[in-house]
Amino acid sequence: MRLSKERVRHMAESLVGRLQQEGHIELVGERKAFVDALGHAMTDELSVEDRVNAEVRQMLKVYEKQIEQGQVDYQKMFQKVKQKLVRERGIIL
Repeated sequence: MRLSKERVRHMAESLVGRLQQEGHIELVGERKAFVDALGHAMTDELSVEDRVNAEVRQMLKVYEKQIEQGQVDYQKMFQKVKQKLVRERGIIL
């Protein structure tokens, strides 16, 4: 994830404040709990690509010998496998 936890928290705080100010939401419970939940959801969404990348790296370990021998271009294979996973799972990056 490219954003720090502090930045995500700040974004969540700002978003909640703006939504309240514009009358889109009315908080019934604790503001902090809502901000924390929103921050967690944002962090999960932002880390989707990191998880896909880790899965692709794991999948490509099978081709380690071919990659080392130059029979397979790691970057090309990485991109193809990643695109396939993204397409199959309907992920928006």
